Amino acid sequence: MKIVKRNAIILAAVLFVCVAVYLNWAYNRQEQTLAEEAGTQTMSASVSGGEGLYYEAPAPAVSAASPVTEYFTSARLTRQQARDSAVSTLRDAAETESAAAEAVGSALDAIEILARNTVAEAEIEALVMAKGFDDCLVFLDGDSAIVAVPAPASGLSLSAVSRITDIVLQKTDLTTEQIKIIEVK
Repeated sequence: MKIVKRNAIILAAVLFVCVAVYLNWAYNRQEQTLAEEAGTQTMSASVSGGEGLYYEAPAPAVSAASPVTEYFTSARLTRQQARDSAVSTLRDAAETESAAAEAVGSALDAIEILARNTVAEAEIEALVMAKGFDDCLVFLDGDSAIVAVPAPASGLSLSAVSRITDIVLQKTDLTTEQIKIIEVK
């Protein structure tokens, strides 16, 4: 029964990865078409920092002629590629015939955690966008959550930060101090 559960978790993780890759491809293709129709526009990306819920980071790698949404598409693709690589490595470790049972168990547990984080990230992103944001990107690990959202020129309001924080708190076991919100402009 334990093997069936683990195989089901691995299958679910692989299915999520495949769906995410397809959605990224379709979204990127749609964004490229929209960018070609709109022509090139000059936009810049920056973040504002502060204490508590804000994370100060260098501006994302967005070219001057690319819209901010390109940042989100590129970051999603990079996140998915890194996750695919990690799942592949863990799967190889679990399938090695000479691997100890403990190593196989820890590899399968790591795959399960990745799958759980993937689902939670997708749920948080969908809920944040349902609250009125054009886009959202979430990175979860065991100790923190980083949420990147496009922000108006005036910056995020306290109510917007509160809505995002509430969503992350509901979907994770993190505290407010472990949540960082990045404004992408």
